[in-house]
Amino acid sequence: MNKKLGYSIAFALALVAPFIGYPVLLMKLLCFALFACAFNLLIGFTGLLSFGHAAFFGTAGYVAGNALKHWGLPFELSLLVAVLSGAMIGLVMGGLAIRRQGIYFSMITLALAQMVYFGALRFTDFTGGEDGLQGIPRGKLLGLLDLGSDLAMYYVVLGIFIAGFALIVRTVHSPFGQVLKAIKENEPRAISLGYDVDKYKLTAFVLSGSLAALAGATKSVVLGFETLTDVHWAMSGMVILMTLVGGMGTLAGPVIGAILIISLENKLGDFGAMMANATGIEWFTSLGEAVSLVTGLIFVTCVLLFRRGIVGEIVARTKG
Repeated sequence: MNKKLGYSIAFALALVAPFIGYPVLLMKLLCFALFACAFNLLIGFTGLLSFGHAAFFGTAGYVAGNALKHWGLPFELSLLVAVLSGAMIGLVMGGLAIRRQGIYFSMITLALAQMVYFGALRFTDFTGGEDGLQGIPRGKLLGLLDLGSDLAMYYVVLGIFIAGFALIVRTVHSPFGQVLKAIKENEPRAISLGYDVDKYKLTAFVLSGSLAALAGATKSVVLGFETLTDVHWAMSGMVILMTLVGGMGTLAGPVIGAILIISLENKLGDFGAMMANATGIEWFTSLGEAVSLVTGLIFVTCVLLFRRGIVGEIVARTKG
């Protein structure tokens, strides 16, 4: 009942949010929240630490951007093609990586993701290289609703996030999800019970990659551009940070983590300027240039004081 109440409150807040905050920033938060939830499906419920999720996120952004700008596809088909591209990369990357475990699995995903990054850097006709892919149109939803309006686009993005989040919730609570949890907790035992562990891992990897691709494609359409930043290894590190800070293995944790980290990135400079005006201390104006330092401090604090993440600690203490 508490979960239902929490989801209802969150949904109500999301509906009124664009009338209070900046719609483009809110859409960006939703895209990164879905990205973090997709990653959490892999690490939080399957126990697989991927250092290569930026490959899905960024590639899908390029695919969706080209589909809308150069291929003439409508909005829905552009997202679908982008998600399929993420699934294909996930199938290849996962097929190679799941043959190893632990840090070796993580290093393989990182190496393959870096190959995608260098490919994006080289194939400038498709990606724009260091200049990025600019001027991505939003198009129309079902050929009717003009997504050029930030308000209309926000509710479409909200619907995409809810659909993706609902799929993750359904997956986690399904028999398939229970097997994933069993693999995370005790893989040899899952094997002894007759489960094809590699098959389950690969399916989870592809599903996680597809949802990450959906998030990346939606973000590129929202912002109207796609850059190398989204396929760089630092983006994979950022989604790990979001998940750990919010609460790995919880459903709401990655959402909270994404909101916190992205808000810091976008609003820390404004907060510093406000503090400088209020206190007269000029040092606060440099806060906007120290985002990495602040997020690093938050991460260290969470590791030392909130090992389960923000939501994980709240849940644990509530149960206790």
